[in-house]
Amino acid sequence: MINRTLVRTKVVQTLFAHYYEEDNTLLSAKKNLLGSFADTYSLYMLMLDFVNEMVAAAEDKIAFEEERAKVRHEAYTPNMNFVNNRFATQIFNNRQLRAYMDENHLGWDAAHESLRILWKQIQNSECYQDYMKIDEPTYDDDKQIWRKIVTDVLADNEELNTALEELEVALDRKGWTTDVNVVLSYVVKTIKRFQEENAGGQPLLEMFDSEDELNFGKLLLKATIDNHEEYVALIEEHLKNWEIHRIAYMDLIILQTALAEIINFPNIPLEISMNEYLEIAKEYSTDKSHQFINGILDEIVRKLKKENKLLKAVVLD
Repeated sequence: MINRTLVRTKVVQTLFAHYYEEDNTLLSAKKNLLGSFADTYSLYMLMLDFVNEMVAAAEDKIAFEEERAKVRHEAYTPNMNFVNNRFATQIFNNRQLRAYMDENHLGWDAAHESLRILWKQIQNSECYQDYMKIDEPTYDDDKQIWRKIVTDVLADNEELNTALEELEVALDRKGWTTDVNVVLSYVVKTIKRFQEENAGGQPLLEMFDSEDELNFGKLLLKATIDNHEEYVALIEEHLKNWEIHRIAYMDLIILQTALAEIINFPNIPLEISMNEYLEIAKEYSTDKSHQFINGILDEIVRKLKKENKLLKAVVLD
């Protein structure tokens, strides 16, 4: 699940905090990096469990309407599409999800009010209203409504961010509000993979597709910390009319991490490394940071090539 792009971001975030900590050893940094991976995976599981929370809200609504109809001596026939959704039933019965939630003591209890608002947003959404008009939804319909809820309602949702902020405090987690849109893309990927015949045994995404991604993160972190002074000196050498203490702290971290990858991972093409860190700069630093970082990296790369100190793979057409 956690790919190399996200690994790079996690390494940069870990390093950003690393130099502020009193216990800023390599061992503590590795521990924090692994913890950030685990927190992201927990968010993935939590967002899958969100399905169960919304079905429970729908069931509560039906029960309330049934009770009100009894008091008023009125007929009431509930629309059961949402609560009988077969994809949601699979999520509820998924053994991997249930075991992970129980073992890690995860849940939505601390975000009750935000869940209520999110449920209203879902009910008011066009995708929900269209789904509830289907006479007999197919299994594909049941999956499609949840894919649309994730992409159309939950993505870039301020109320979801509020809920996750509350849960970060209650559950002692980190990075959920910054990772949420990436994690939602994993949820969509998971929905597409679901097959009805798998029932509660449907496999979910693993934390890493392979050990290579995890090892890459560990090695990148170590290379950046081990060569910290060398990379800072290299950056300072290529500053023009600018003192290093005036550089945005995040820019300095991104530059060091980029250099660690460019210099120590010859099998990763230079273009890929450069582009990945420019994207991180666009996402996590100032508006013009990516231009500044691109200029510094270009000059350093030219110097290293001239001195025959850079051996990199190339991207073939």
